[in-house]
Amino acid sequence: MRLALAAIALAAVTLPATAEEIDCTDPQTQTDMTLCAQADLDTADERLNALYATMRERLKGDDAKLTLLRDAQRAWVAYRDAECAFQSSAVEGGSAQPMVEAQCATEKTTRRNADFEATLACEEGDVACPLPAR
Repeated sequence: MRLALAAIALAAVTLPATAEEIDCTDPQTQTDMTLCAQADLDTADERLNALYATMRERLKGDDAKLTLLRDAQRAWVAYRDAECAFQSSAVEGGSAQPMVEAQCATEKTTRRNADFEATLACEEGDVACPLPAR
């Protein structure tokens, strides 16, 4: 029993704990690929959160539009998560499932970021722009 615990402890010390410790340009194991996919998602999510905060700031004082934005974002997150669960079901239960799900979520989040960036850049006079002019 002690030998098994020692082996587990040694493995925990020698395995990379984060994507920063892995060469994500050429991951070699499924664990590395999953960690790198999650790191990509974390980066995309950080950008999404920053853009969302900027949109909320631009809408400050307009409670109706803030509610619409919040509801749209909640619906989008639910869609993204459900769609990526469906996409990753091809490898359900396998070691690749978390990676496939993270890759899907990254791709969808990157698209959402582009949508937010376009909305934030809309010109004054654009009747389809829900944000007030800067």
